[in-house]
Amino acid sequence: MHLHILGICGTFMGGLALIARAAGHTVTGCDAGVYPPMSTQLEEQGIPLTEGFDAAQLHLKPDLFVIGNVVSRGNPLMEAILNEGLPYTSGPEWLGQHILKNQHVLAVAGTHGKTTTSSMLAWILEYTGLAPNFLIGGVAPDLNVSARYTPERHLFVIEADEYDTAFFDKRSKFVHYRPRTAVLNNLEYDHADIFPNLDAIETQFHHFVRTIPAQGLIIRPQPDTTLDRVLARGCWSSVETFGTGGLWRCAGENGDEDHFDVLLNGETVGTVAWGLTGRHNQMNALAALAAARHVGVAPGTGTQALSHFQGVKRRLELRGTVNNIRIYDDFAHHPTAIATTLEGLRRQVGKARILAVIEPRSNTMKLGVMAARLPEALERADQVFCFGASGGKHALGWNPDQALAPLGKRASSYSDLDQMIAAIVAFARAGDSILVMSNGGFGGIHQKLLDRL
Repeated sequence: MHLHILGICGTFMGGLALIARAAGHTVTGCDAGVYPPMSTQLEEQGIPLTEGFDAAQLHLKPDLFVIGNVVSRGNPLMEAILNEGLPYTSGPEWLGQHILKNQHVLAVAGTHGKTTTSSMLAWILEYTGLAPNFLIGGVAPDLNVSARYTPERHLFVIEADEYDTAFFDKRSKFVHYRPRTAVLNNLEYDHADIFPNLDAIETQFHHFVRTIPAQGLIIRPQPDTTLDRVLARGCWSSVETFGTGGLWRCAGENGDEDHFDVLLNGETVGTVAWGLTGRHNQMNALAALAAARHVGVAPGTGTQALSHFQGVKRRLELRGTVNNIRIYDDFAHHPTAIATTLEGLRRQVGKARILAVIEPRSNTMKLGVMAARLPEALERADQVFCFGASGGKHALGWNPDQALAPLGKRASSYSDLDQMIAAIVAFARAGDSILVMSNGGFGGIHQKLLDRL
C-alpha cells in the first residue's frame, strides 16, 4: 500500500512514516518548511518529501492519505482530497488499526514526563533483550531513533498524547492505542487551544481508561487527586501505584537523586545510579519499572537498565560550555515543567547563578492561560529573560512584562532575539548556567549563545 503522509515532519507523523516503511508500505509525505532532524532522518530512510501542501500531489495517487493534526480545513491538498472523495485517515487511527492491534501496547500518558518515561521503559526492555517496538516523541541516545518497528516483535511502547487526533476527529490520540499496560503519569490543565478546562481533559482520560482490558494494568502516582477523579468515573483494570503513598517508592526520596533504592511493597528490589536529576525523574523511573514488570522484567534487572540510561535529548541537555558558562536545553513549556526543571538544576549547581531563558511557544502559553503562574515557576532562577515575538504565529496574547512583574528587576522581556542574546551575553559570567526552555527551535539560540560567549 502507498501512504502519503500530510505533516510528515512532526515527531509523531515522522515516526509513523518509519513504522509504515518498516511494515512494508510505500511511504511519501509532505510538510510546510521541511526541516531537520526529521527531514534528514526520513531522507536517510529513502522516504521522499514534498515541500508544501499543493493540490498537485494528488498525482502521486497513493492508496491512502494519512492526515496529521497540523492540517486543517483550507489546506489546499486537504481540500482537494475532500473534493475528489479520496480515502484518508488520521495517523493515530491508522497506527491503531494496522500496527498496534497485534501488539502488547505499553502506553505512557500524562501532562508531564511522557517522553522521558516512555524512553526509560523502551530502554529497560531493550536492555533486557526484549527489543521492543516503539514510537516516542523524542530521541533517547540509548535508542538512537524515535520510532522502530519489527513485525515479529510484539511489545510496543508508545507515548500516549492527549492532544486531539485530527481536524475531523477531536478525540485524544491515545484512545486509538488500546493498551494492555497504561501509565498515567500525572494530569494537569494544558492544551488551552483545544480543552476549555481540566474537566474536559479528565473526560478524555476517562475514555482512555475505558479502552484498557480487565486483564490490563494501570500504573498511576499516589497521591494525585485529579487521577482519583478520573478513575472514580470507572475503572475495570488492576491498578498499581507509585510515589509517596504508592506500592512503588524511592528510599530517601528527598536525598540523593542520582543514587536511590527502589522499594516494592516496602522491600528493596534494586538501586538506580545514574546522571539524571530531579525527583520527577525518580517518579518516571518508578512508573517505567512497574510497566516493565507487567511484561516480565524483574525490578532488579530494570534498575540495572536504568543505571545505564543516558536521558533524553532536550531534557536538561547540556549543549555546550564556554568560559565556564554552561548552556542547557530543555523542552519545558508549562509552569509545572519549568519549575521542576529549575528545581533539578538548582540541586545540581547549588548557589551558582541560573539564567532562565524562556520562549512561551506552546498554544497554552501563547494564550496566556498559565501566565500568572510563571513568576512562581521561575522563582529558583537568578535572572529571567523572556522572548515574546511581536508578530507571526508565535506572537503572545499577553504582556510578559506585566506577567513577570512580581520578579522585579530579575526579569526582562524581548521581542527581538538578537537583542535578547546580547543582553544575556552581557549579563553572564563564569560559573553561570544558562537554561533555555522552549518546545521549539527558538531561532537556534543555543548555538548563537555559545558563539557569542
